[in-house]
Amino acid sequence: MTPAVLDARAGRRCHNALNTLHSTHYFSPDLGRELGALGVTDPRAVNFAARAAALGPVGAGAVTAAFYNYRHDLVARYVPAVWETVTPEQALAARGRAVDATMRRLLGEEILTSPEMSEAAGLALRAAEGCTRGARPLYSAHADLPVPDAPHLAYWHAATLLREHRGDGHVAALAAAGLDGLEALVTHTATGKGMAPKWIFNTRGWSRQEWDAATDRLRGRGLIDGAGELTGAGVALRDDIERETDRLDAAPYAHLGADGVARLTELATAFARTAVGAGAFPGDLLGKA
Repeated sequence: MTPAVLDARAGRRCHNALNTLHSTHYFSPDLGRELGALGVTDPRAVNFAARAAALGPVGAGAVTAAFYNYRHDLVARYVPAVWETVTPEQALAARGRAVDATMRRLLGEEILTSPEMSEAAGLALRAAEGCTRGARPLYSAHADLPVPDAPHLAYWHAATLLREHRGDGHVAALAAAGLDGLEALVTHTATGKGMAPKWIFNTRGWSRQEWDAATDRLRGRGLIDGAGELTGAGVALRDDIERETDRLDAAPYAHLGADGVARLTELATAFARTAVGAGAFPGDLLGKA
């Protein structure tokens, strides 16, 4: 039997399904509760501690570079100060407890202990074997962490590896396209798929004035029109960025193979739909408003 051919966008679709469940912990009260018990109570500090902990007790410069679309002044307000309250190891352990609680609440014990969850974990870990470390700081840092024993946590760990692998490549594609962190956010929001500006202002540290200035710069490049929508050139640029991101992220999905990717996408999509249906994300998270 001839093996199925991997579609050019199959990896993107699989990543998007995996990333949906991965991202639930950033909006979960469980994360704030676990880190709050250790003295990290500001929601922004919680976010930085949870995602940056795998890098070790790094400073603001490393976090700004790796995260790409956060205002450096905001990062520097919390990093490295957060490591005086909680060590990276403590933050990672707290994140693990929060992820466990969040998945149990959103998916339920039946799904967490199902054969499908074990299967998904195996497939996702297999895909992650194809990831590469070079020029991928967030992926490489997370790849040094041990794989949890519980299937649902192993699945989340693998989803994190695949998310950060693609994310590191996406940052490279954005930089090569000449979009700074804020311009990347403006153009992504203009596609209708990114976070609403109010969430960006709150979580990324940018102001409305800075957003408007970035929009003006993009308008001057012919990428945004007078209504704040992407022009034809803007759409083409975003499409090029996604294709380049696909290219840079092709290895794990080629390693898994077309049939494995299709099955993992099916399982990940079902998990993600259940989580979204259980109220994993704020209703106003996405959009242009």
